[in-house]
Amino acid sequence: MLKNKVILITGGTGSFGKKCVEVILKHHSPKKIIVFSRDKLNQFDMAQLFPTETYPVRYFIGDVRDRERLKWAFQGKVAPWFKRL
Repeated sequence: MLKNKVILITGGTGSFGKKCVEVILKHHSPKKIIVFSRDKLNQFDMAQLFPTETYPVRYFIGDVRDRERLKWAFQGKVAPWFKRL
């Protein structure tokens, strides 16, 4: 179901988001998981659990209330791997 999909998880460093990442990585083979959250320190901590060198996870600082930041991300100006979304 999620095999080779690009998945964007907003609030990805919170308890629910972190568990989603864990479950998806354990039971599926996504092309990439994008963890979108506001807290740089939490992203750093999460990257210790799911390093980008080992897992198909990328971290992106942003707030879903910031429409321009979301548009910027979806247009691929920050990360070219958003093209599939």
